Parts: sequence; C-alpha cells; structure tokens
Amino acid sequence: MKRTGRQAGSSARAGAIGGAMHAAKTEPTTKELRKQAGSWLKELRGRAGLSQIELAAILGLKYYTFISQVENGFGRVPTESMEAWARALGADPSAFARELLSYYEPELHRLLFEVKS
Repeated sequence: MKRTGRQAGSSARAGAIGGAMHAAKTEPTTKELRKQAGSWLKELRGRAGLSQIELAAILGLKYYTFISQVENGFGRVPTESMEAWARALGADPSAFARELLSYYEPELHRLLFEVKS
C-alpha cells in the first residue's frame, strides 16, 4: 500500500524523534544531574564538617529537610542563595556557582564556559 504524504511525514518525524531520544540517552538526564549535584554538595558539606541541621541554621532555613532534598537530587540550590551556600561550605562563590550551573543548566554552562569564539 502506498503511503500518503501525511503518513510518510509522520514516519519521518517518528524516526527523527526516535533518533533524538536515542541520542538523549547518552547524555545524563536532569534527574541524574541533580543527583550528581547533590552528591557534590554533600561532599562539600562533609568537608566543611557540617550536619544538615547546622548548614540549614547557617543559611537561615526553617527546615533542614531542604538540605536533604537538595543533596538527594529532589531540589536545587536557588540562584539567589548560591553565594550564601558557597560561603557556608567554604567554597569560592564563583567556582561554586559555575559547578552548580554545570549540573543544573549544562547547555548554558557549555555556552558560557566551554565554547571558544
């Protein structure tokens, strides 16, 4: 049976979508990147000798569970508090923000720091 233009186009789009999905599998997902960021933050907190409760208190957070959520990949450090987090963890704020950006917004990080003009 001969395909109509619409059916052929649909098949071509499906192939393109399938190809994009296949290519996307090689890149870490947002969820995986958030977990990686959380592990990195937990490592920094450990090096700083702080508990989640202590870090939350330094940051003025009402609940320490927010720290747990971020460290487990279920949340992210808000942009407006990155400097406070960096200082609390003994990190350079610029390097800290750059590292988090690589996890939270990898394409923006690539454009800002990896693409050569």
